[in-house]
Amino acid sequence: MRIIARKTLKDFWETYPDAEQPLRSWFAQVSEATWQTPADIKIDYRHASFLANNRVVFNIKGNNYRVVVAIKYEYSIVYIRFVGTHQAYDRIDAATI
Repeated sequence: MRIIARKTLKDFWETYPDAEQPLRSWFAQVSEATWQTPADIKIDYRHASFLANNRVVFNIKGNNYRVVVAIKYEYSIVYIRFVGTHQAYDRIDAATI
C-alpha cells in the first residue's frame, strides 16, 4: 500500500517519542500490505475498527495512540487522516476527519 503522508507520523513522534518505534513498525507493515478489502486488514490487524467512508482505526502501542486512515482499495492508497492520543481521538469524528 502507498501511504500518504508519512510526515504526519514523524511530526507526531517528535512530540511523543515513545510512539516512534510502534509507528515506524505500523508504517513498514502497511507499506508491504496488499489489502483489497477490510477482511484483508482484519487478517493483519484483528483489533482494527472500520468506520464509514472507508475509514479504519488502528490502535498503536497498546491502544495509547490511534491512527485513523482513509483507504482507497482500488488504488492501494492509505491516507493518514489522524494520529493522536486515545484522549484526542475521543474528541474527533473519525468517520469524517
